[in-house]
Parts: sequence; structure tokens; C-alpha cells
Amino acid sequence: MGEEEAADEEQQGLGDAEDLVARGLQGLGEQVESDDAEHEAAGESEDEVPAVGDALRDPAAEERHEERAERDDHCHGPLLSDGGPGVHVGVGVRSGATAREVLELVRGALAEAGGVRVRGLATLDARAGAPGIVAAAGRLGVPVTGFPAEVLAGVVVPHPSEVPLAASGTASVAEAAALVAAGPGAVLVVPKRKSRRVTCAIAASVPVRPDEVTSVARLSPLTRGYIAGEPDSPHISTPTPHTTADMDTHTEGPPTGSHAHDLRHHGDAEVRDEKLTDLAVNVRTATPPDWLRERIARSLFSLAAYPDGRSARAAVAERHDLPPGRVLLTSGAAEAFVLLARALPVRRPVVVHPQFTEPEAALRDAGHEVRRVLLREEDGFRLDPAAVPEDADLVVVGNPTNPTSVLHPAEALAALARPGRYLVVDEAFMDAVPGERESLAGRTDLPGLIVLRSLTKTWGLAGLRIGYVLAGPETVALLERAQPLWPVSTPALVAAEACMSRAALAEAEHAAHRIGVERAHLLAGLAEFDEVRTVPAAEGPFVLIRTEGADAVRERLRLLGFAVRRGDTFPGLDRHWLRLAVRDRVTTNRFLQALDQALLLGG
Repeated sequence: MGEEEAADEEQQGLGDAEDLVARGLQGLGEQVESDDAEHEAAGESEDEVPAVGDALRDPAAEERHEERAERDDHCHGPLLSDGGPGVHVGVGVRSGATAREVLELVRGALAEAGGVRVRGLATLDARAGAPGIVAAAGRLGVPVTGFPAEVLAGVVVPHPSEVPLAASGTASVAEAAALVAAGPGAVLVVPKRKSRRVTCAIAASVPVRPDEVTSVARLSPLTRGYIAGEPDSPHISTPTPHTTADMDTHTEGPPTGSHAHDLRHHGDAEVRDEKLTDLAVNVRTATPPDWLRERIARSLFSLAAYPDGRSARAAVAERHDLPPGRVLLTSGAAEAFVLLARALPVRRPVVVHPQFTEPEAALRDAGHEVRRVLLREEDGFRLDPAAVPEDADLVVVGNPTNPTSVLHPAEALAALARPGRYLVVDEAFMDAVPGERESLAGRTDLPGLIVLRSLTKTWGLAGLRIGYVLAGPETVALLERAQPLWPVSTPALVAAEACMSRAALAEAEHAAHRIGVERAHLLAGLAEFDEVRTVPAAEGPFVLIRTEGADAVRERLRLLGFAVRRGDTFPGLDRHWLRLAVRDRVTTNRFLQALDQALLLGG
């Protein structure tokens, strides 16, 4: 088999996501519209400034293109797939948007949805007569419905934009219009997609199936209680930022006594040897995907050769727009923590807690005395850079942080960097954050910055062990000298390279948005329990909760068939805390019913 044939075969199984990326469609990896597009979609006036491309258009070619599109629409009609569910397409347009522009974006979104029947186009009433929308609807053979701004303003959308929200109270015309048009119980089958002058979203009243595994995001417009669709379910609002108070800083020796934290306890211990529904381990379910399994399986034919990490290293470097000399591949993030503890010439390390305990465990094993900065619940577990001792020459912090799920602002983390200090940011869960906002992975301007990444969580590769370090060339060389020969296996290297592809990154982005929706559903259900407090600003694929006697609740949940992560092994937490992994809606509903029983059994 030639190289080109092999490359083609490797991409099979990526489905629509790969096809869409290959065609260069704008929407696959983009979840938030630009302010300009939303500004105009909300009905605001805007000076008509022709784009450079407008002057280069060929009217005759455009007319031929429109004629071909019209023939295609007459051939296929509005029915894109026999038996497909009916969907409503929300559309926002800027002045001058043509039917071709609207149709191109809508067709791309419909292709993502995978075969659906279009019931109609929906938009702001001020734009319902826009020529591009009217003509596109005519081509599709569907009506156009316009909704008043005050109606759309009442819809909670997953991807709001500030400009239209301030101008008209409508945070996203495309998403809100699609959801309103689809009616009660609507979900977003495809979230906001954009082109230069058009935005669209697709909504339908389609129930989430318990066995559904897809890279297409289905986003709920409203958070609901733990019985899906139950009336009067609570609404989750975005938490208001608040000033962080002073934080406790103290120095501890090695853990001792009955109250010492078990730094070596991890979530997998909760599910060993028992058949329980797993909410203890933060690995995405239904992974690895088939295409990745097949790629790893093919690598087994080359096991006779020693591993060669150059290609994977280059792929990681390209993904983060860094030179290969700033990348070090590791046998999972856990190996990276051991390398840091053994190789870095530090004397005053500080670990910010609560967070993943392996960094501190590795430092203590290497003979270091570790100081802790403990973030507090009353501060929302948010970081104040001033709380970190000035003399610290190594600072370790997670972002988003395990187990609190708090996403610290990049500026707050960057404020910790200075000459003479290593700043280690554990971004093992950053790819579960849409757009990876607040990431420092591509930064080269911060002295001593070391970013750790893991492929375990999103891609289900805990058993394969693959992660990487991003740091300055000198630091990478220092860590590399501490590694054994061939530290990463060939299958792991193949997986790393595959997960850096454009299609894989698009799939991960979709997964991140889906996690956000399911997390909101879980938080909404938890809000129904007076006995339960949550950390509201959750941004990772897990949430942290507090309830009196959580250790006993955890045991009762096990009897009811559910495993959750105990919180008392994290410094800064005690026996009243539990960490819950975000799962699909059906699993979450079952869990919340079990939690109700577990709390009742406790009196």
C-alpha cells in the first residue's frame, strides 16, 4: 500500500467531521460567532463598507452559480433524508448577504446534522424580509418565520455574544431563533456556524438517545432538572465574578496521622473489581473512537522497530504553533510530574490546592519539602496570585483544576511567572474547554513556563499512557536527559500524532461543547437538593459537590450501583466533598435519582 493510500485509509471512520474539515467548511470547529456578524444580525445599523472580495466578484459567474444551486434545490427539495427528523434553521444575516451565502452555510450545517428534513428558516423579525433569507427559503421550499427581539431575548443560548446582547437583548439570533421555532423541548443539533455575512444554527425536538455516540454536538437551550423536561426546572445562571479574599498558605512536612491526605489515591480505585456506573474517572465515555482504535491497531505491525517520536513530536509542535524543540513527549502526564520533581534544580516548591495530587507526591518522593497554597470554597476556589509566596522557585497549578473544575484566567496564571521560577500549569483537561480559552500552551513570552497536556481524558487512552510537555528548549533538554530511552511506545506515538490532526481537533471541540451542555444539566439537577452545594463556576468534565457526610453518601451510592470520587484525599478538602464526572443525560438522570435515595437513607 502506498503512502497516499495508507493516509486515506487512516482517515476512514472520521465520518462527517473529516469530510467537512476536508472541504474547508467554516463551522466545524467554530462555536462562537464574531461580534460583527451578531451585531448586524441583531438588527443594528452598520455602515456599508464593501469587503475587498466584493470588488473582485464576477456577476456572471455568480449568476451561473446561483442557477446551479437552484437546479440542485429543485432536484433534492427540502427533504435531505427519508425519515429524518424535522429541524428549524435559525439564520442571522448582515446587510447585502446573498441567497448563495445563506444556502452555502445552511447546507454545511445540514450536512453536519446528518440527513434531516428542513421545516423552515427563522430569524429576527426585522430581518425576515432580507432578500438573501427570502430567496434561500424559496430555494429550499420552506417558509421564513420572524420573531420579535423580546421573544428571542428570553432564550438562554449556549454561545452568547456581548454586542447583540447589549444592543437588543438578544444574545444570539441564529441559536435563539432556531430554538424558538423548534418549540418546546428543543435542542440544538448544530450550534452557531458562521461565514463572512451569515450565521446559522439548527434546532429540533429530538430526544437524546442513551446510546448516542456522535461527534455532532446537540446542545440544550435551557438547563433542566434531573428529570429531563420536567416543568419548573431550575435555571443555571452564569456565576458573577467576585474578588478573591486572602488565602491560607502554610508549610507541611510529609503527611502523617489519621487525617493525612492519601496523595496516591485516584479515581480508578473507585471502580476496580466492581461493576458500577462510573462517575469517578474523568475519562470521556465511548472512547477511543473507532478511527483511533484502528490507527493504533495498525501500529502493532511495526512493534519490532524501536519507537521513533520525531513525527509525533512535530505534529504536537505544529498543533501548538511551536518549534519541536519546545515539545517533550511523555508516558502520560504522570511521568512528566516525576521528571519535573527529579530534574528541575528547585529548593522551594509550592503546589496550589485542591488539585491533582500527583505533582506533590512526586516532589515529596524526590525529597522536596512542599508548601501548599490552599484555595477556599468561600472564594470560589479561585486563585489570587498574591497568595503564592514570592520566594517560590517552582509553582504548580492546574487549569482547569481537578477536582474543583475552576478555570483560572490566563492573566492570573501569567502573573505568577518571573525569572528564577518555574511555573508549571497542568492543562490535562484544557481540551475539554471550548476554544481552550485561558490556555497558556502557545505562550513563549513567560519565563520558566511549563505546560503539561494529556491525551488520556478526551481520547480514552489511560491504558496507553501518552502526554506531553511544552516548555523552553533548555527545560525540555533538562527533562529529556532524565527520561529513560524510548519512554513512549510506538502505539502511543501513533495515537499522539493522530490526535493532532485537524479532524481530530474538530471532534474534540465538539466533545467539549457537548460536555458543557451535559455539565449544565448535571448542575441543574444537583441544584434541586437542599443538602448539596456545588462549585458553580465549573468548566471541566467534572463537578465538585459538598454535602454533610459525603463519605457515607458515597458508600450508599455504591450500593445503588454508582461510583463517585471521594474528595478527602485532596488537600484543602475533607470527607464532606465528592467529585462527579460529567456523563450523558440518561446516566445523569439515573444518578440523580440514586443520589436522592442515598440522601434519604441518611436521614
